[in-house]
Amino acid sequence: MIFTETKLKGAFIVDAEKISDKRGFFTRIFCKKEFEARGLETELKQGNMSYNFTKGTFRGLHYQRTPYGEVKLVRCTNGALYDVIVDLRPDSATFKKWVGVELTADNFKMLYVPKGFAHGFITLADHTVAQYMVTEFYTPEAEGGIKWDDPQFGLELPIPINVISDKDNNQPYFSSL
Repeated sequence: MIFTETKLKGAFIVDAEKISDKRGFFTRIFCKKEFEARGLETELKQGNMSYNFTKGTFRGLHYQRTPYGEVKLVRCTNGALYDVIVDLRPDSATFKKWVGVELTADNFKMLYVPKGFAHGFITLADHTVAQYMVTEFYTPEAEGGIKWDDPQFGLELPIPINVISDKDNNQPYFSSL
């Protein structure tokens, strides 16, 4: 695996390091030793998947409040998505900054999202599947969210939103939290 830290401290793009032959290729999608060597969390507790019918579906921006904050390792197993994370750590030099990464079934990239980040994505193709492993069990009472178009963050999505849940569309702006 090839780890590239984003401009947001602690958030990494993880590229597949492929071993190819006439059959295709083999790659690891997780290795505890490699994650630990970079000081990353490795205690994965839950795996999640979302299937999205149409291009332009937006999910997010979600997070879990302390002490239930979770690390996510996100990948796209079918279709394509633009994954977005926002740094909500008040003591961070990149507080309120964001990064977007295109994850596709063809590029085999993953995004390592540290605790203290809001996460969301927009699908770039019909029938997109997002899969992610997390380090905490889902705790409904710790669930938080931020409105995707919050002017404090200035997210720029590559395509317009066509489908969004009422819950996500009615999330509060960060300043009201």
